[in-house]
Parts: sequence; C-alpha cells; structure tokens
Amino acid sequence: MSTRPKRILLVTGMSGAGKSTVMNCLEDMGWEAVENLPLGLLDRLLAAPQALGALEDDRPLALGIDSRTRGFDADRIIMRIKQLRELHGFDVETVFLDCTGAELERRFSQTRRRHPMALDRPVSDGIARERELLGPLRHWAEHIIDTTETGTNELQQRIRARFGETKAEEPTLTVMSFGYSRGVPRNADLVLDMRFLRNPHWDRLLRPLTGLDPAVGAYVAEDPAYDQALSQIESLLLLLLPRYRHEGKSYITIAFGCTGGRHRSVHVAETIAGRLRDAAFSPTVAHRDLASTPLDAMEGAPVGPV
Repeated sequence: MSTRPKRILLVTGMSGAGKSTVMNCLEDMGWEAVENLPLGLLDRLLAAPQALGALEDDRPLALGIDSRTRGFDADRIIMRIKQLRELHGFDVETVFLDCTGAELERRFSQTRRRHPMALDRPVSDGIARERELLGPLRHWAEHIIDTTETGTNELQQRIRARFGETKAEEPTLTVMSFGYSRGVPRNADLVLDMRFLRNPHWDRLLRPLTGLDPAVGAYVAEDPAYDQALSQIESLLLLLLPRYRHEGKSYITIAFGCTGGRHRSVHVAETIAGRLRDAAFSPTVAHRDLASTPLDAMEGAPVGPV
C-alpha cells in the first residue's frame, strides 16, 4: 500500500552552502530525507510503501537535489514541481541555500574538497558555472537562505524554526538514577550528585527498600538541605531545558547519582520527573542500578546516628 507524504520540501542550492546540514537537521526532526534522487525516480519514491516499522505513514519528505544529481535540469525540476502541485495535489516547497562566492571559495579551500563543477579548474570557475545553472531554481524557490555569515548551529535553528513541527521539535528527555560505585553514565548531559542527603542504606529497616518506597522518600526528605536543594535543581532545569531545545538537541539526559543507586538518587529522580511533568515536560524515568545488591563496602562509613 502506498503512502502520501503530507509535505514535500525540495532542498537545493550552491555546493558548500549547507545542504547536507539542512538535510541532516530535517531528518533529525522526523522528516524522511532522500539526497540526490534522479528526477525520473521521483514517482517511484512517492508510490513506494512505507518502511517496515515506521511510526507514521504521512511524515514529510525532504528531497536534496543539486548540480550533482543525475539528469539535473533546473527547468525540468520546476516543471515537475508544478505537476506535483497542480495535477497530484502535493504540498511542495523549495528552499534554496545561497552563499557568496568568496565564502564558498574559503570553505572549499578549508576542507580541501574539489568543487563538483570544477574538478580540473579553479574553484571560482565551478562556483560561477553552478550559480548560472541553478539560477532558475533560485528564482523559483519560496525560501532563500543565505548562509554566508551563518554557522552550522544557527542554520539548524533557522531550519527548525521555519520547517519544524511542535511534536518533532521536542527533544527526548530522560531522567535517570545511578550509583557512583558502578560508574557515571557516559551519555548524561547533566550529572547531579545526591550523596549530600541522608543515606537510607544505614537504616536497617530501610536498607532492603528502594527510593520507590514512601518510607525511603520520607527519610531522605527529612534532610535539612532537601527542600532548598530540590527547589533550586528544579529551577535550574526549567531554565536549561528550553534552551537545550532551542539549540536543537534531540536527546537530553539528566542523571542523579548516589553511592549505590538504589535510594537517594531513585527518589530524587522520581520527584524531579514529577515536577517536570507538572511543568508540561514529558520525561522518561530510568533507574540504572535499582536492582543491584546493596553492599556496605560501597556505601562508605555511616554519617551521624544509625
């Protein structure tokens, strides 16, 4: 059964102006991204069945086309876009990535790449030839983005702002707990140490329990620093998470650690995740070391009365 993309975006422009960055960004946003597809295969692509296991059957489609595409002809491409719109009812837009010749020369010199249209000539010749070849598409495009003074991160932000959807832009947020005795998680963006809080391990009644048990949570919450610490952690996260999203991060992992990863970090991770849900975030909670065996040797000496 064929599927119909709800939106088609043609991504084209000058070599070195950022097309690969845009295509990668769109793919991260949930678009199906296909680069340098011969124009004659477009109908087959649109008629192809959805990939096995795909979550959505109408996700938007990004087509990367430039002077290296087989059979490239700007006028033919424009005619094909008109057909997709007028005869088949597709929602098709074109974004053209442009850049000054001097900056393109600098980029090709910096990366030591050959220009695709000047393999045996100065890069300036290839840039001039390509600019003439792409002229009709630049004139046709609804979106023209000049990347002369735009870095990779800024270009990604502009693409997300212009072509993103709320669902696709939301990063995957994970709040996890772990034990320092078993190592710090390698993929964590923020690591917060909870070993300053009262340790339930040294209470013989609480030791077999975990941070998921109310008795353990109540014990940890009696620490004099608990309320202020969690309030400030919450405020910090509410400040940082929107900024991470604005920077285009696809995954954010916040890790809370204690010695064994069974009591304090588990309780705090659950508590903070609940507060983030109240603030309209959607965190997934993971407890890496919750099932580990409690060992006195890992916990260190008890502090205060036991």
